[in-house]
Amino acid sequence: MKKNNNKNGNFQKVKYENNEEKDYEDQVEGRNSVLELLESGKDINKIFITKGEKHGSINKIIAIAKDRGIIIVEKDKSKMNEIAQNQNYQGVIAIVPPYEYCEIEDILAEAKNKKEDAFVLILDGIEDPHNLGSIIRTAETAGVHGIIIPKRRAASVNSTVNKVSAGAVQYMKIARVTNISDAIQKLKDAGLWICGTHINAEKYYYEQDLTGPLGIVIGNEGNGMTDKVTKNCDFLVKIPMKGKITSLNASVSAGIILYEVGKQRNSI
Repeated sequence: MKKNNNKNGNFQKVKYENNEEKDYEDQVEGRNSVLELLESGKDINKIFITKGEKHGSINKIIAIAKDRGIIIVEKDKSKMNEIAQNQNYQGVIAIVPPYEYCEIEDILAEAKNKKEDAFVLILDGIEDPHNLGSIIRTAETAGVHGIIIPKRRAASVNSTVNKVSAGAVQYMKIARVTNISDAIQKLKDAGLWICGTHINAEKYYYEQDLTGPLGIVIGNEGNGMTDKVTKNCDFLVKIPMKGKITSLNASVSAGIILYEVGKQRNSI
């Protein structure tokens, strides 16, 4: 089998034993992630399973896949290692169509359908896929209706993000936009207040009213929010820092703020 990356860095072409080539843009690895994918009902092209791994949760994966009519292919461990993008794939890899991003309007419609005030997370340049996956996982559990990420200079949804999110990617609406500032303006026009996170903010996050239609902005891991995005926020909040380190991991910051929103809304 031969595996190559194209100029975009994430599109792969795999040649199987019968010399038939199949193109795909991503794969989901690991038992829990594949189970979440199966249970979400989303499209799966094929599932690869390591020969001899028919025990535990693998049996559940096989049963659901057969019930849905999804092709299951058993491969030797050496072949599976070649296909895998992560070392800890736990004997199962699902080949999936490209991730389908939504539009901002879809996120707002999700809140309307639930008869809730819109709760949107805007990520201004998160570059680490592990951070993105962790943030998506937290956002899903905190009741966020959708996440907005930029198309350039930022992590996009891939197999690593899916795995770190523990399958939350399958349940979270994610819009990928050309310009974050334009996206923020669209949210404002829809009636949302935009709250940025900044170390020089006057108020701590728990001192700010975070009820009502709201968008929370989390900045880049190293540089925070860009100046333009900061200026477009309606207000800023900060997290107390009592140690010698004056910054938190982006996913940790997101978790603190998102759960404060849930607390104030009495939704979690």
